[in-house]
Amino acid sequence: MMQLQLQHGRPADCSGRLEKEIRSYDLLDSLGITYYRLDHEPAMTMEICAAIDESLGGLICKNLLLCNRQCTSFYMLMMPGDKVFKTKDLSAQIGSSRLSFADGKYMEEFLDITPGSLSILGLMNDKENRIQLLIDEDVLKHPHVGCHPCINTSSLRMETQDLVQKLIPALKHEPIIVQLPTYEA
Repeated sequence: MMQLQLQHGRPADCSGRLEKEIRSYDLLDSLGITYYRLDHEPAMTMEICAAIDESLGGLICKNLLLCNRQCTSFYMLMMPGDKVFKTKDLSAQIGSSRLSFADGKYMEEFLDITPGSLSILGLMNDKENRIQLLIDEDVLKHPHVGCHPCINTSSLRMETQDLVQKLIPALKHEPIIVQLPTYEA
């Protein structure tokens, strides 16, 4: 079993960390957002994800980069990690048919994030607002949310109130709140 230790704020020593991760901490710190951090191995198995979720103590969001068939409209969907996603549930709400998962190259080009590390914090790199932020309403019902600092070897927990009142306005990506159904397993 992996031993994970929750830390308050940014690492004391950022040497060896990627610039995009450091920019995530800089942004959160500049906004006065309190956050907690877990450093861990890349979250590539369900066992690792479960251990991270338990140690982090917040809602871990599933973040999906979606696009229309023509790859002219892009969306980042934040939803609870335990919800099942079906494109038909979202298409009508946002007026975009034929939604699919966007190619990883767009994630890197628009957000400076590699697949597996997608996070709302990547929107700080989308200066041209090419991506529309979508948030499932159930995310907003939790007191804390978890996300990656643009790299999947760390996870952060912050108050949902800070996400809505401080981070999202600073990112300049006005969200559309969507309602995705919960399917029985």
